[in-house]
Amino acid sequence: MFDPENLKKLAVTKMPFGKYKGQFLIDLPEPYLVWFGRQGFPQGKLGELMHLLLEIKINGLEDLVFPLKEK
Repeated sequence: MFDPENLKKLAVTKMPFGKYKGQFLIDLPEPYLVWFGRQGFPQGKLGELMHLLLEIKINGLEDLVFPLKEK
């Protein structure tokens, strides 16, 4: 599941639906990701990225992704 390219995708991919539509995945709040963790992540690549992001946020590793955000 871990691919270094996924870190870049977390920094540049925007949430395509819901309350946080249009926000970069890395900027999604942890409680929102925890909710998806309980309810089930979306199918496909988006769900995989959101699951990875939850693990990153739980472990306090967001600083791995923030520098990859485009300005």
